[in-house]
Amino acid sequence: MPRIPFPPGTRQQPWVQEPPAQTPEAPALLVEINDVRVHTHETRTALVIPPESRIRRGTVTDLLYSNTKGQERIRNARSLLDRKRTIRQLARDYGCKPAEIDKAVEEIDLGYPLFGEAVTASDLLADEYQALIEVIPNLREDEDFVTEHHTDAWKELDGTTDSEVAHHAVKAVNRLIAVNKLKEIMVLKGFRRAGGERPVPPDITGESTWLPALELYGEGIFFTLDEAMLQRWEEDERVCGRADAFAKRYVKRDEQNALEVDVSPRFLLCHTLAHLLIRQLDAEAGYPAASLKERIYCQATGDRMAGILIYVAVPDEEGSLGGLMELAQPQRFLRLLASAIEAAAWCSLDPVCAEQEGHGPDLLNRAACHACVLIPETSCDFDNVLLDRTFVKGTAPDFPAYLDFAESTA
Repeated sequence: MPRIPFPPGTRQQPWVQEPPAQTPEAPALLVEINDVRVHTHETRTALVIPPESRIRRGTVTDLLYSNTKGQERIRNARSLLDRKRTIRQLARDYGCKPAEIDKAVEEIDLGYPLFGEAVTASDLLADEYQALIEVIPNLREDEDFVTEHHTDAWKELDGTTDSEVAHHAVKAVNRLIAVNKLKEIMVLKGFRRAGGERPVPPDITGESTWLPALELYGEGIFFTLDEAMLQRWEEDERVCGRADAFAKRYVKRDEQNALEVDVSPRFLLCHTLAHLLIRQLDAEAGYPAASLKERIYCQATGDRMAGILIYVAVPDEEGSLGGLMELAQPQRFLRLLASAIEAAAWCSLDPVCAEQEGHGPDLLNRAACHACVLIPETSCDFDNVLLDRTFVKGTAPDFPAYLDFAESTA
């Protein structure tokens, strides 16, 4: 096939047949071949939670639900005879009876697996949060979302701790849950080239009606912060003032770089604490920081949320080796959390790090650098910004640490 020449600067791919009608002129940008800006991907992720996570794998309904072409062949059959022929063929492929295929089609038409329940993107994190904090009845090990609640055992640690930090940490955490099994769906929305103004769709031309996705399996630790203690802390004028400085800088970010997050004291606290825990896991538990991920559940108004999920997810369907969920045992998690909070008290680059008024992209970090808080880019959902360990450690006597409010809760 002869190649069609394209005007210079269009950056079209060889397999794209039609050149653009008009190409805007833009200055060239010279970057190294291994520069991370050469290809910056844009993804969206979500956890598979009930009811989807409770689907029995290998059932006829599950197999047909995952077979879009098979469903289209049944629905687009030209006649009743053609439909029966298609169903018999699928029944042979699945090793079942044609009546089971008919029943599966009926369930899918009724809205399987949600059966009429509407799900919107804005409710996604809230639904995940509810699934994490609620005790799921009759859990089976073959489900995609399996949790084990350690909250009662965690609260029993109160009064048995040796250090002041550990004592306050027990009061600061309201729930502790081991996520023994999880499934994450990662969807590629597109990517950017260095200097590119708009994201490029995965199929280059943007004509496809679907996006590529990846299924990841793993485990994690989930905990929530005590709401009463958190509200007392975030209502302090000094805390609000420091968070407002972040919010004003964040508003000035370009729209194409927006992270779609409400910059509040509790978010800055949760995000920084998640990074500290990931670094502590890297130092103590043998988990490389690049293999761990964070998921922040944070909302300061309405149905308030303040939860952190630290997890590992890999393409292998068998998941990881189980070490992370073992660290969700109350005694072990307490040592991990206390060590992470103590580590926030100092940085090898202090006092420079602790006294910075802003650094990083758009000056959206303060007391946070590569020596104390920052983690690999692939592990952070927020571009390694909106971090400040001052919210965790405080600075006596002018800025209160989060744990300073532990004894003030009822």
